[in-house]
Amino acid sequence: MSASSAIVAVAESVWRQIRLSRSVSDDHLAILHFLFGKNLERATTIVDQSGIGRVFGKPSGRVVFKVVGESRKEDYICFPEHFCTCQSFFFDVVNKGEQLYCKHQIAALLAEAVGACNDVSIPDEELAMMLIRI
Repeated sequence: MSASSAIVAVAESVWRQIRLSRSVSDDHLAILHFLFGKNLERATTIVDQSGIGRVFGKPSGRVVFKVVGESRKEDYICFPEHFCTCQSFFFDVVNKGEQLYCKHQIAALLAEAVGACNDVSIPDEELAMMLIRI
């Protein structure tokens, strides 16, 4: 098992525990901070500011996350475990490999785990148009 696989496995275990309790303990925060560092701190700020939208396509049920940036000037489209449209994702996650997730991905995972997403349903056609603009 690679180091990144081990980190993902630990993180998934913590997300699962948070989902079950719908709350974040100090132990959860300590583990996540160890794994994600400053990105966790920034992600919690985004969640605290209610900056996570979970967008459901109807009738397909497809889901994407729309995450407000820290500056509140931009929105990023995010598939929490795989992709984000922000520059940090491309530089720090994909290019340099320094991080496993950007702060927007972590914010989406955290908000979903604690039930803090702002849910919106839109027609599949509208969701497709949103994704085309990526």
